[in-house]
Parts: sequence; structure tokens; C-alpha cells
Amino acid sequence: MTEKRWIYIPTPPQEQIDLLVEKLNVSTEIATLLAQRNIANFDEAKTFFRPDLSQLHDPFLMKDMQKAVERLEKAIAQNEKILVYGDYDVDGTTSVATFYGFLKNHVYQNLEFYIPDRYNEGYGVSQKGIEYAAENGFGLVVSLDCGIKSKDKVAWAKAHGVDFIICDHHRPDDNDLPDAVAILDPKRADCTYPFDELTGCGVGFKFLQAYCLKNQISEDLLLPYLDLVVTSISCDIVPIFGENRVLSYFGLKQLNSNPRTGLKALMKAAGLEGKMDITKVVFGLGPRINAAGRVKHAYDAVNLLLSDNELDAMEFAAVIGKHNNDRKNFDTSITSEALTMIEDNEALQNAKSTVLFNPEWHKGVIGIVASRCIERYHRPTIILTESHGHAAGSARSVPGFDVYDAIEECQEHLIQFGGHTFAAGLTLEIEQIDAFRNKFEEVVARKISAEQLRPQIMIDLPLKLEKIDDKFHRIMTQMSPFGPRNMTPTFISEKVMLYGNPIRMKEKHLKINVFQEGSAAYTCVGFGMAEDFYEQLLVQKTFDICYQIEINEWQGNRSFQLMLKDIKFHSPTSPSFI
Repeated sequence: MTEKRWIYIPTPPQEQIDLLVEKLNVSTEIATLLAQRNIANFDEAKTFFRPDLSQLHDPFLMKDMQKAVERLEKAIAQNEKILVYGDYDVDGTTSVATFYGFLKNHVYQNLEFYIPDRYNEGYGVSQKGIEYAAENGFGLVVSLDCGIKSKDKVAWAKAHGVDFIICDHHRPDDNDLPDAVAILDPKRADCTYPFDELTGCGVGFKFLQAYCLKNQISEDLLLPYLDLVVTSISCDIVPIFGENRVLSYFGLKQLNSNPRTGLKALMKAAGLEGKMDITKVVFGLGPRINAAGRVKHAYDAVNLLLSDNELDAMEFAAVIGKHNNDRKNFDTSITSEALTMIEDNEALQNAKSTVLFNPEWHKGVIGIVASRCIERYHRPTIILTESHGHAAGSARSVPGFDVYDAIEECQEHLIQFGGHTFAAGLTLEIEQIDAFRNKFEEVVARKISAEQLRPQIMIDLPLKLEKIDDKFHRIMTQMSPFGPRNMTPTFISEKVMLYGNPIRMKEKHLKINVFQEGSAAYTCVGFGMAEDFYEQLLVQKTFDICYQIEINEWQGNRSFQLMLKDIKFHSPTSPSFI
């Protein structure tokens, strides 16, 4: 077991905390949590706790938005065929379902949607896709969650009479943008839009918002699509602050009160019960939507998300459920093979990065496998497989290390690449793999710190167990939706003692009851932690725990439950069991 680093989020100035205690009538602990999230006064707290749609920015602040709306209006006025083109992952499929679904239901009928095949066409705007548009008389393509790196494809389309509006959120090459009618991407260097962390679906939503404003269409028709927007925000792991917080807040309200038929069927098929939150979307809905494109074709996912017939939606959900089961099997077997490759190679074990290639691996799960390898070895990882005579790969990173920049330094060995700080995709010639692996290892070894190679847990603050009560939990819960830049608060409680004996659950999970002097006992659960800690708990009875607070409901009873993240032990001379 690699010991985890406990990293404390910096404590804000005491005067800021004291001000929040006074103005909000909250505890010092709650005030500290708020101050850590850059809340400094009553008005900022009100905005944080009470998101409002008025907090959304004017979509016309985005570079090229006026051009985009005018070109869409022209296409509609002239009855041009419009092709809505999107990627095959959650962000791409929700983008297409949002943009195509809204136009089809409320604005315009002469349009189709197109999702590239992961295996035959690859990521982004494909040659097959633009040829389909040209051959079938489409005058306008609106690309969502892709296109910013498709300069040659967009040029080919333009030469063949097809215009492009690009809605993307990936990093552009600002010196080499595609020749599109409009490029909506808040990460453009020349875009002054106030928020640059939108998903592809979020950018598409802003495009629709602008169209509605220009054409006096009630936003009440657009808001029901926020359940798709929050699904994209959750699964694309973008920061949930600013505009994303507002979109997520109202998206979850929609998802919990009146979700679209397809998402409702998917929730039922996934066995999701109770109130939906970001975590349930990420782990319950995301893998199923992704599985369609990973295992077969993402059309299944889009058709599900567009369905308004309950029986049809349940059939689509069942098909996607089968895809997800297949994905799990591929995931398990390939992860085992990848880990064995590392374990059997001393050089790979001692490296600062992991780059693995197997031409037989399933392309649809290599990103997941990269994440699984990081869980074990905690270093930037790239998993490659063969695709159409090339090596295609997915990269994942560790906190604090920009894998996109590292790959960019290796671009002389690549055909193409794109992505984000913590996740990227790349394509290269198979004969370039060894040279790329060596260069990537050199770049990572030069840039990465020893601390970044150890797993870390970010801790908000120490907490006395006696502070955990209904009011504390109620206010903390109102800080949701939780996600990047507003993570679920994580606490430590020091020098806790066991109440009773530790319990193994299903051999690998851990359950203990703990207390501090003067406090009640609290139940703690640690998934997958029995092997690492059970034996030590038999002899060392005083320790520190790192955890998050949840409510456990069982047979009508509600109680606090501490979900363990880690345990650190003190000396074995602590008090014995009670």
C-alpha cells in the first residue's frame, strides 16, 4: 500500500472567517469551508447558496456568437439541411441530444444528427462525416464537443459547399484555427467570455440560449434540456463553480423533478434510487451512456436521450445496459493484462510514466484502463492499441501534472493529439511508439515532482466528532452540487478510538465504530480498506481518520455515517477496546 499524502487546503484569513460567522450565523467550521471556496461576504454567500438563472452570462459575450446565430437563422430561413455533428462520449452525445432535440422540437425540422464511429472514423470531425454532409446536400454543419482541431476537414467541407459552426471547449491552436463561419470556444485566446470551463454541451446550450434571445423564444422551452447539460458537466469532470454551478444546480432540479424519458429509463435500468447528485450521474449514468460508443455505436445513446416514448426508452436502456456489461468485461481483462505488463518489467516499474501498447486491446476502454493503472501506480499513463494501422491512445494524468503539455512536447512523434490537462487522446505510427515512450518518459521525469507521484487526499479541515450534527450537515449539504473546485468536504478527526471490534464486510470492506473523548460513537465504512487496515486496528486503537460525512438510511432510521478515505495510526500503547 502506498501511503497517501494528506494535503490541507490553506486556511483563509481569520478575519474573513469571523466575518462569515457573524453575517451568516454559522459555525466557524462552516465559515471556513465557505471561505476556502472564495466566499468573502454575505452577498457572495447568498449567490453561492441560492443559484439563480439570472447569474448566467449573456451568451453574446462569447466570441463569434453573433455570427453563429446569424448563420443558423440564414439556414433556417432558406430551408438548408443542417447536420448536427457530435462526439461519441457523454459530452458529445448530450450535446447532440440538446442541440438537435431543441431545434427539432421547437424550431426547425430539416436537420439530422451524425455521430462518428469510434473505430472506423476516430475522434472529432471525420472525413467520412464531411463527405456524408457534402453528398447529401447539407449546407451547414454544427459540430459539438469537437472541431477545434479539424482545420483540414473544415477546409475540405468549405471547398465542397458546406459551412461549419464549431461549438467546442477543448484547447485550440490559436495560431491555426479552422476556417469556420463561427468558432464558439471560450478557451480561444481572443475570446473574452467570462467563464471558460463550459462543456461542449454547455457551449451548445449557450448557442441555443443566444438564438432564443435573438428570436424571442421563451427560455422555458430551453430549460428542460438542463438535465442533459448537468449530465455532461458531471461526466466531463469540469469545475463546478461559476456558470457551471448554476447550470448544474438547475440541471439536477430538472433531473430529480421531471427528467426526460430517456434519462428516466436509464436511471431505472441502473437501479438508481433517491435523489440524484453529481456522483450518481458520474458513476450511474455516465458509464452507460459512454458504453454505447465504446462497445458498439453512440447512436444508441443519442436515440435513448431523444426518446419520448417510455417503452422505446426502456428498450434503448436495456441495449445500453448490455453494452455496459460488455464494457466491464473488456475493462477487467485489459486492466489485468496492463498491470501484469508493468509488474513483469523492471524498467516500467521504476519509470515516472506508463506507456503501454497491445494491438489487441479494445479501443473503447483504453481510457478507463489508463485510469485503473493510475489507481495502482499513480503516474501519468497512456494506453495504446492498434486502430486502422496506427496506434491510438488515451492519456490520463495525476493531480497537478499537465499531461496535455507533456504530450505536446512529444508531438514530433505524433500524427495528431488533443484534450485537456488531465486527459488527452493521441494517434501515432506504430513504429514511433518506442521513440514516443522514451521522449514522454524524459519529459515527465523532468517535469513531475516526487509529491505528484504519491496519491494525495485534499483535506478541508480537522473536525471534532462532536461537531457533526443535523445543522452542520444540513448547511454543508446546501453547498452542493459538489465537484471539481467545490469538492465534497473532507475532514480529519484526530486521536479517535475504537468502540468495539473492527468488522470485515465481504472480506475486503471495513466497518468500525469510533469516538473521541466526550463524543458519541460514529459508524465508519471504508470500501476496499480491510486488507490495508484490519490487522493494524486489532492492535493500534488510537488513530486519525480521514472521511466524508453521509447520511445512512436503514429501515426508516437515519444516522450519520463517515465514509473513510484513509487511516493513520498512532503508537500501539493507546487505550484498549471498549
